[in-house]
Amino acid sequence: MELLSIASGSSGNCIMVGDKNCRLLIDAGISGKRIEQGLNAYGYKTSEMKGVLITHEHIDHIGGLGVISRKYGLPIYATEKTKQAILRTKTVGKIDESLFRVITPDETFLADGLEVDPIHISHDAADPVAYIVKSGGKSVGVITDLGMYDDYIVEKLGGLNLLLLEANHDVHMLETGSYPYPLKQRILGKRGHLSNECCGQLLSEVLHDGFGAVMLGHLSKENNYAELAYETVKLEISMGTCPYKGDDFPLYVAKRDCVSKILEA
Repeated sequence: MELLSIASGSSGNCIMVGDKNCRLLIDAGISGKRIEQGLNAYGYKTSEMKGVLITHEHIDHIGGLGVISRKYGLPIYATEKTKQAILRTKTVGKIDESLFRVITPDETFLADGLEVDPIHISHDAADPVAYIVKSGGKSVGVITDLGMYDDYIVEKLGGLNLLLLEANHDVHMLETGSYPYPLKQRILGKRGHLSNECCGQLLSEVLHDGFGAVMLGHLSKENNYAELAYETVKLEISMGTCPYKGDDFPLYVAKRDCVSKILEA
């Protein structure tokens, strides 16, 4: 299984997951040109993708969806409420409704041979989900836009081999920064985004001996930076009650504006 971040951040998100036989995009929140360039960096093409898994309808996750859907006709997997919200989003342009494949959270489906498990997440969108993708006994999770986590999330993330997990903001930077108070409260709320500290705490609950690597994603441009997220997450793991330390497994940070390292399991 492969995990490739083409872009991950508050300004746009697009992730590729899959195996040698089938590859999918998770979200298309950047331009079609940037998606193609990111895939080309590893010898892939947008036209070769077998579909797009949409987490939710916020523009940083669907901004390029209209372009690639019209150009390549890729199947679009989304919940019914997310589908309707996308169709109401005028800025993405017209999307052929027949391209949608409606999914239901907690109901596993096959996407051209890959087993996909959409899971509920807490975020201020119509019906947001995250995705766990499985093939050949290996599993990859892409979990962002997570206002909070609970036992359900911990259980769903158990046994993963690769994980891209949100480390959106540093709480102190957000609280003392220039964002308006209502926006700060939204981000810090239960339907907002996961902080660096909470990211590390969640990781502490799902790490296991068969774990491959973690990539931190969806970092805020204004309220975080890569080195801070990296060190904070490592420290939370090392200080926690789990048997692992922050240096016990590979930890990377997804880049906001360009393709990142490809992870394999």
